[in-house]
Amino acid sequence: MNVPPPGRPKAGPSFPGGGKADEPPSPPSLGQRREFAEHRSAPPEPAGCAKPAVGQGPGGRHLLLVGDIGGTKSLLGLAQDGKLVLDRRIANADFSDFSSLLASFLADTQTDPALITGGCLAVAGPIADDGGSATLTNLPWTIDVGALARRFGLPVLRLANDFAAAALGAVAATSAQRLTLQAGEPLATAPCLVVGAGTGLGMAIVLPQGGHWRVLAGEGGHVAFAPADEQQMALWTFLHARHGRVTWERVVSGPGLTAIHEFIGGARLSPEQIATQAQNDPAGAERRALDMFLAAYGAFAGDMALACLARGGVFLAGGIAAKLLPVLPQSGFLAAFNAKAEHAAIAARMPIHVATDPLLGLHGALHLART
Repeated sequence: MNVPPPGRPKAGPSFPGGGKADEPPSPPSLGQRREFAEHRSAPPEPAGCAKPAVGQGPGGRHLLLVGDIGGTKSLLGLAQDGKLVLDRRIANADFSDFSSLLASFLADTQTDPALITGGCLAVAGPIADDGGSATLTNLPWTIDVGALARRFGLPVLRLANDFAAAALGAVAATSAQRLTLQAGEPLATAPCLVVGAGTGLGMAIVLPQGGHWRVLAGEGGHVAFAPADEQQMALWTFLHARHGRVTWERVVSGPGLTAIHEFIGGARLSPEQIATQAQNDPAGAERRALDMFLAAYGAFAGDMALACLARGGVFLAGGIAAKLLPVLPQSGFLAAFNAKAEHAAIAARMPIHVATDPLLGLHGALHLART
């Protein structure tokens, strides 16, 4: 049994705190966290609603540049006085590299780079040890903050793992921005886990440590896939013939859902097409593929939660979970999450929440940019 050391702060499971991965701020008390969440969770400006002359800044105030850079899309935003004043969703496929995408964003928003005083880019891929560059896992892009500073006249931006930012963004979630799948029996001093399936499969752990929160980015999506039944064993064989080593990300991701649908015998459809048809036809191949996908997702989340004993709470932060809210609570996700043999009782005591804030990554990047 893990016993937290004396003197750790009390903390509620629904509000994993944030700060720098190596030097986080002290977690607030439960009452302070509620106050903080209410203050930070004011509805964001609608996407694409640039305010007049935002690049100049009212009263000459400076800007922070924040981003959530994924394999398929990028979210970029500008903040003043600790709040987002605009955001843009941009398709990565329209650009050859991140530098071109950023140039388009600055031009589109008429932002003067000289007024940007700092910022943070949350990236779906590993960060170099020196923090100066990052390579996206599912896109052949490398983001070099030194090169961006030289080209645009920007300060050197901070780089962070996208799921580290998502974990911090969860601190701003109100009850209206969260769906609880399992109430559990939360422990105030236990770790929290953030997982999320999208183009890839990400994860991060948030630890209360020495009076602070510490965020540990991880690559759990690249752990080997463990089939739970004969059908999943057949899926493993199908994927092994294609890829060799089969990771959880090959199954629990947008491309994974497409692959499962093909395995079942369906045509090659996009994840969006499969999800839509699955909800319209409960007996079709798309629904069978979605059921298999959600069972695998639950098994993965439960395995990762068991590995770090995430009694503080498990947060699903990827885009797929939020889009599947109509079917997720009644799916096999929870049963697979809790199917942990002799440790099933421990899994059942872990709270599980779906984060529904569409700007979760940007809010987390903003928090990192300010600390």
